[in-house]
Amino acid sequence: MKKSVFEVLKSASEKFSAAEIDSPRLDAEILLAHVLNCRRLDLYVDSQRILPLEMIFRFNELINRRLNGIPVAYLTGTKDFFGLSFAVNENVLIPRPETEILAEFVGEFLRSIGGGFFADLGTGSGAICVSILKFVKNSRACAVDISNAALDVAKFNAQKFHVDDRAEFFCGDMFAPLTGKIFDAIVSNPPYIPTNDLKTLQTEVQTEPKLALDGGDDGLNFYRRIISDAPKFLRAGGLLAVEIGINQAQAVKNLFTRAGFVDVEILNDLAGIERVIYGRNVDNRLSV
Repeated sequence: MKKSVFEVLKSASEKFSAAEIDSPRLDAEILLAHVLNCRRLDLYVDSQRILPLEMIFRFNELINRRLNGIPVAYLTGTKDFFGLSFAVNENVLIPRPETEILAEFVGEFLRSIGGGFFADLGTGSGAICVSILKFVKNSRACAVDISNAALDVAKFNAQKFHVDDRAEFFCGDMFAPLTGKIFDAIVSNPPYIPTNDLKTLQTEVQTEPKLALDGGDDGLNFYRRIISDAPKFLRAGGLLAVEIGINQAQAVKNLFTRAGFVDVEILNDLAGIERVIYGRNVDNRLSV
């Protein structure tokens, strides 16, 4: 039976709505545009276009996988972040829009000092690291992840956006591969979900790597390690900035203060949620 772009989109949207999937129409559009290798706008321009059966079969396969809780980004293999289309797969956390605040803030700091040398701990897809390198000239980076599979994705993205000549990638546990290096800034979006909360997450979030989500009993394990060790890897006046989870701001801020950081501040995301905490390694005032 012949079906048009309009018809298959309508059917998919209805299935997603019935399954209580967020953004049912948007998800359907992204998946169909992916199958047809076109822009979402083209779906409306050519809404009466009759689709070949092969395309409908491919689209339906993606629809079924989406209904089984697989995130759209894993189905298409891409996710936009900071205006760039990053490659992603099941080995990396899917970049979130709210994390752009962290990348932008650290990028502005590095730009203010003329570039600088920074570390990205738990780099995953490389979204933070690559975005900063792309938009801050003369910056250089060390990106660390405990997963070789994740590093392969980060390296691919660095090559894709032509910043691989300014990045080094290390497989290891946080600071372990960085002994002897001193940075102008350290950035991290570490795992911060309390272990017992993992089972309460949305089905699609539970498909993402547990290594990138599990922050230990109280969600603060990685903050303790990063914040206590960071001063040994930061120059005088160097910046440490981390993303945080909901209701973690005060606890993480206290960790910064106890570790001797100064100018410790919290940044809210566009929804007004406390999202980033940063501090300086010595008593130098931030100029950004």
